Order: sequence, then C-alpha cells, then structure tokens
Amino acid sequence: MTAPPAYGDAPAPLIAPGLEWLNTGRSLSMDDFRGRLTIFHFWTYA
Repeated sequence: MTAPPAYGDAPAPLIAPGLEWLNTGRSLSMDDFRGRLTIFHFWTYA
C-alpha cells in the first residue's frame, strides 16, 4: 500500500487553451508559469 501524495505533490490542473486574459496580448498556459510562484485571484463581474 502506498501513502497518499503529500501536500503540494499533485500537479496543478491545466489552463484551458484560448481563454481571454487581462493585461496580456496572448493566451497563457501552465508552461508560462513553470518554475514561478504564481497566485491566481479570480473574481466575477456582477
């Protein structure tokens, strides 16, 4: 029996291609963030 993965061992989910990003001229992917500490802050317009 193997132990469950430790916190932080699971890969981040992929970002869907073709999404529209603010303040950037192109779509971003997980490869753009590899090796960097990245914090995503999501909000909605109501």
